[in-house]
Amino acid sequence: MNVFGERLKELRQENGIGQVELAKKINVSKGIISFWENGLREPTMSNLISLADFFGVTLDYLVGRE
Repeated sequence: MNVFGERLKELRQENGIGQVELAKKINVSKGIISFWENGLREPTMSNLISLADFFGVTLDYLVGRE
């Protein structure tokens, strides 16, 4: 189960943001967002922090510890 990917996709969709727009906002490629959402890659700590800041959530929430 890929809790992080599911939460990322859910947050993105709730905020009406496409993968391309999110990728631009946190300075990664669109492909990376897709890899994360599908559990094919894991983000770096700096990317996790960027995502948490962007969506206004905690790191624990993003990784399924909350």
